[in-house]
Amino acid sequence: MAERPSRDPILREAQGVAGAVATQTARPFVHLRVHSPYSLLEGALPLGKIIGHAVKDRAPAIAVTDTNNLFGALEFAQKAVKDGVQPIIGCQLDVAFADASSEGQRHNGHRRQGPAVEPLVLLAATEAGYANLVRLVSRAYLDVPAGLPPHVDADWLPALADGIICLTGAARGPVGAMLKADSRAQAEARLLFLKNAFGDRLYVELQRYRGYDKAVEATSIDLAYAHDLPLVATNEAFFPAADDYEAHDALLAIAEGSVVAVDDRRRLTPDHHLKSQAEMTALFADLPEAIESTVEIAMRCSYYTQTRKPILPRFTGADAADAEAAIEAEAEELARQAREGLDKRLAAHGPTEGYTEADYRERLEFEIGIITRMKFPGYFLIVADFIQWAKAHEIPVGPGRGSGAGSLVAYALTITDVDPLRFSLLFERFLNPDRVSMPDFDIDFCQDRREEVIRYVQEKYGRDQVGQIITFGTLQARAVLRDVGRVLQMPYGQVDRLCKMVPANPANPVKLKDAVEAEPRFAEEVEKEPVVQNLLDTAMKLEGLYRHASTHAAGIVIGDRPLSELVPMYRDPRSDMPVTQFNMKWVEQAGLVKFDFLGLKTLTVLETAVKLIRRRGVDIDLSSIPYDDPDTYAMLSRGEVVGVFQVESAGMRKALIGMKPDRIEDIIALVALYRPGPMENIPTYNARKHGEEEIASIHPKIDHLVKETQGVIVYQEQVMQIAQELAGYTLGQADLLRRAMGKKIRAEMEKQRGIFVEGATSRGVAKPQANFIFDLLAKFADYGFNKSHAAAYAIVSYQTAYLKAHYPVEFLAASMTLDMNNTDKLADFRADAMRLGIEVVPPSVRTSHRPFEVGENRIYYALAAIKGVGEAAVDHIVEKRKEKQFESLEDFCSRIDPRIVGKRVFESLIRRRRLRLLRPRPRLAVRRA
Repeated sequence: MAERPSRDPILREAQGVAGAVATQTARPFVHLRVHSPYSLLEGALPLGKIIGHAVKDRAPAIAVTDTNNLFGALEFAQKAVKDGVQPIIGCQLDVAFADASSEGQRHNGHRRQGPAVEPLVLLAATEAGYANLVRLVSRAYLDVPAGLPPHVDADWLPALADGIICLTGAARGPVGAMLKADSRAQAEARLLFLKNAFGDRLYVELQRYRGYDKAVEATSIDLAYAHDLPLVATNEAFFPAADDYEAHDALLAIAEGSVVAVDDRRRLTPDHHLKSQAEMTALFADLPEAIESTVEIAMRCSYYTQTRKPILPRFTGADAADAEAAIEAEAEELARQAREGLDKRLAAHGPTEGYTEADYRERLEFEIGIITRMKFPGYFLIVADFIQWAKAHEIPVGPGRGSGAGSLVAYALTITDVDPLRFSLLFERFLNPDRVSMPDFDIDFCQDRREEVIRYVQEKYGRDQVGQIITFGTLQARAVLRDVGRVLQMPYGQVDRLCKMVPANPANPVKLKDAVEAEPRFAEEVEKEPVVQNLLDTAMKLEGLYRHASTHAAGIVIGDRPLSELVPMYRDPRSDMPVTQFNMKWVEQAGLVKFDFLGLKTLTVLETAVKLIRRRGVDIDLSSIPYDDPDTYAMLSRGEVVGVFQVESAGMRKALIGMKPDRIEDIIALVALYRPGPMENIPTYNARKHGEEEIASIHPKIDHLVKETQGVIVYQEQVMQIAQELAGYTLGQADLLRRAMGKKIRAEMEKQRGIFVEGATSRGVAKPQANFIFDLLAKFADYGFNKSHAAAYAIVSYQTAYLKAHYPVEFLAASMTLDMNNTDKLADFRADAMRLGIEVVPPSVRTSHRPFEVGENRIYYALAAIKGVGEAAVDHIVEKRKEKQFESLEDFCSRIDPRIVGKRVFESLIRRRRLRLLRPRPRLAVRRA
C-alpha cells in the first residue's frame, strides 16, 4: 500500500494532497458497519442485498455488524463467499463503562433500564478473534442480570480483545458520547483504555451524516493524532437506498410502539443507506486515510465463520487416546446394547410372522455396520440413554416418529417401539449409506413431563453444553399491514378491511405483492384514498424483515464443550436455558446436532387413562395390546372417533366408515392417505378392499409390494422397493431416486430415468412399460408418505381407540382433563359420554376434584374446568373436604381461606350453581304467643 499522506489536514493541504484527491479516481472503500434484518426491527438490509451491493459496486469485502448479536454471522459468511465477496464478521456491541452514570439515560432514542451504554464496533480479524467475539456476545446475554438489555462491561474487554479489531463507535460510541457531553478528559481516558485493550487494532471511527457534529469530529481527530491512532470512515447503513428512508422510519416507529408523526423518538437520516464506494470517497475527500483504513482493516480480517462437521459429546470412550479410539469404543458399546436389546425384544414378542430370529439378527448386524461406518454410534447411544431414562422414570414416550421407526437398532435400544420387520419399514429411508447426513430422531414425550427429560440431559452433559435453538418471527403480509397502518395512524377499520383482503394461509403465506396483484379491491381502495398506496409501498418494503426472536418449540442441541465455544448464545427471557444465536438451519451447519424433544398431549391422555383404569385392578401395557382386537375395529368402522388420535375430523370419520378397517395396516394407510392429493385414492382403496373394484396390476414383479395397500402406491418406501425389485437399485440408491423425484430437478430426473429404464429392461421389462412405471413412481413420490411415521402414529391412534372401545369412562375422563380449557372439546366429550350412556355428574364442591374423576359408569366434572376457578382454589377446596365433608354453605364459608378462594371464585361457583348442594342450616321455629 502506498505511503500514507500526513494525518494533519492543514499539512496535507500545504503538500497539495487535497488538490490531488479531487482529480484522482475513487479510492477503494469497504463498508464496516452494516445492519441486516438480524438487527431486529432496526436493520432493513437483507443479507442478499448487502452482498449484492458489494458485487455490483465491485467492493472486495463487506462487513455485517448487527446490534448486540451474531445471529446472521454464519449465514452471511457462507453466502458472501459463494458470491466471491470477502465477509467481515462483526458486531455493534453495547458497552457499559464504570465511569458512566445510569440516571436518565436514553438509548436509541428511548429510555432504558440498567447502566448507561454506548456501542463499539468489534470485527473478527482472526480465528481467535472470532472465538473471543462469540464469547463477548454470549456474555452480553448470559452474564447480564435478567431484565436488563444485553451489553458487556468494559472491564471484560481486555481479556477477550485478542484478534479483534475495534472501532470506537463514532459520535454515539463511548468516546464520542463523552465529547458530545463536553467531557474531553473522560473521552480521552476511555480512548486510552481501549488502546490498552486492543493495541494497534483500535481505530477512531468517523461518520458524516447530514447535520453531523463537526466539533466532535474535530476533537476525535485531535485525540487520534495525539495518541497515534488511525482514523476510519464508516457509514452506518440500515436500508438499501435513500428513498427507503421513510419506510425504515416507519420500522423504527413499529419497534418503539410509537407513530411516525411523533418527534420524540429515534430517527435516522436518508444518509443511513448503503452508499457506493464513490460516494464515500467523495464524502471523505479531505481524509483519504480514513477511506484507506477500511481496506486495511479488510486485509487484516483473515477469518470468517466456518461450517463444521457434526460435533457430539462422547457417550463412552471419553478417556481414549484419540478420536478414532473413542469412536471404536462407542461402536462396541452400541453393538453390545443393540444385541442385548434385541434378545429382550425377541424373548418378549418373538419374531413376526414370516421372519426368523436369524432374519432379525442379520438385519441388526447390517444396521450396526452402517451406523459404525458412518460414525454415528454416539448419536444412537445419546438418544437411547435419555429415552431409557424417561421410561425408567415412568415418563410416557411415543412409539416413534418420522423415519427413525424404520431402524431395528432403534427398536432394540427402545428408542422406538415399532418392529420395522413387522411393518416392512426400511432402514435406508432413515440412514442412507449412499448419502452421508446426520440421523434425526424426533421423540414424542408426555407433554406434562417433557421438561424432566430435558433437565436430565442438562445434568448429564452440563448446563452450558445444552441449549435451545433460536427462531425468528417475520413481518408477514397481514402483520406488516397492521403495523404500518398503526404507525401511519390510519383508522383501524380501514386497515382491518385491507388486511382481510390478503388470503390467510399460515402454511404457505401469501406475499403482499401477489395479494395486491390478485385482488382488484386494493386498486379501488388506492383510488378512494391515496394514503393506502403509501401504506402498501411501505409495507412491501418491510415485509419479510425479522420482528422478534423466540425459541424452537422442541429443538435441543448438545455439545461436547460449552456451547459458547462453538456458537454465539442468546437468552430468551421466558426460559432458563441458553439459546443458540444461529437458527435451526445454520446451527446444524455450525456442527451442533439437534435433538427434538416434542410434547404430545395424546401420550399424557393415554397415561392418565391407564392410571384411572389401574384403580379397577386392571394393569394395561399399551405396548403389548393386540393389534387384532375386533371391538376396536368395530368402533372405528362405526366412526365413533371422538378423542381418537389422528382420526377425529369429519373427513377421517367418513373415510373410516367407508374403509371399515379390520387390521392395523388399514389405519397406517389412512394416516398416510388423508392429505391433499393422496386422499383422492381413499375411495379406490376402500372399493378394492371390499371387492367392489378389481386391483389393477402395475407389473407382476411388484404386485406383492403394493398388495397391502390394495394396489395403490401410498408410501415412499414402496417407491424405493419397486426401484429395487424392478430396476436393481440398492435401497440406498432408491432413496436418492425418491429424493430426486420429490425435488423434481429436471437434470437429475433424466439421469435417474436412464438408470431406471436401463435396469428395468435388463430384467425383462419392456422399455415403454419401464418409462410408464418411472412416471408413475415420480407422481407418487411427490406425495407419497413416510410409512415409518405413519406406522408409529397409527399405533398411537390404535391405542387411543382400544382404550375408548374397552374403557370409555376412563378414556373420556382423561381426554376431558387434558382439554380442560377447551370448552368446545369438553362439549364434544360430554355429548359422546351421554351417547355411550355414561353419566356426567355436574361439578360440585362436594364431589368434584381438580381433574375429571371417574366412578361406576360416571364421570365427575372437574372443578378446575369452571371458568374463573383456578387450580389453587380447587386444591384448597379439595384439601379442606378431605378433613370433613362440607355440610352447609355456612360450613363451607367458615372453613375456606378467602385469600385463596376469593370473591371472583365464589362468583364463578355461584353463577354456575356449583354451590347448590350446600344448603343453609334451617332456622329454629319461633312460637308466637
